[in-house]
Amino acid sequence: MIQFENVSKIYPNGYKGLDDVSLKIEQGEFVAIIGLSGAGKSTLIRSINRMIDINEGTLTVDGTDVLTLSGKALRSFRRNIGMIFQSFNLVSRTTVIKNVLQARVPDLPFWRVFLGMYPREDKILALEALDKVGILEKAYSRVDQLSGGQQQRVALARTLAQKPNIILADEPVAALDPVTAKQVMDDFKKINKETNISILLNIHHVDLALEYADRVIGIKGGKIVYDGLASEVDKKTLEYIYDKPAEEVSAEVSTSEDKNL
Repeated sequence: MIQFENVSKIYPNGYKGLDDVSLKIEQGEFVAIIGLSGAGKSTLIRSINRMIDINEGTLTVDGTDVLTLSGKALRSFRRNIGMIFQSFNLVSRTTVIKNVLQARVPDLPFWRVFLGMYPREDKILALEALDKVGILEKAYSRVDQLSGGQQQRVALARTLAQKPNIILADEPVAALDPVTAKQVMDDFKKINKETNISILLNIHHVDLALEYADRVIGIKGGKIVYDGLASEVDKKTLEYIYDKPAEEVSAEVSTSEDKNL
């Protein structure tokens, strides 16, 4: 469970990334966070694993106050939280499976990492993760031979090999064309349903948020202005979150998708 209680984040320039945010996310939920650029979406996501420290309030994950963690305890905590970015952060000149196995490095002795001698069980785990995202046949291909969508799937498989309880995704499909974006979102949905991993993602594409997420959180000026079922998001709600007619929100999404083609 993730719980924000009156959480605020004020950056050094005075900008409020989060403004008195209170919300609870249960294990196994699939949550999409929507809002304008600069509304606080990334700040919300990144505060969960302490990539960003909050200034006020309390943030707990599975009963642990994350602000109390440091050093080894913080590193151990982060092992349970997978993070996926818009950029894939892969080593492009090596194989897919070696990239996925990077998720196991923190749990291995130095000599194994230095020699590249991963235990058999870790190799099986990596192959199973690739199978879950539908690219098992690419395990021994070089990453730079893959498409953008396939590379994002490798990043997702690497996160699965970490064996997290939570996956945070910061605009994971923003750089992908519409067809590939849906394929990656299909993977997120499948993983959520089959493994009960909580998935929280920031997403610019409102149509994908409403299609795939069970719950939608709308952020505006650092404040939560909508928190409810994706099926209940209507035109009026979108207009309030984005401060523009719903038709313009849809048009903005379409324009963004066209640029990615």
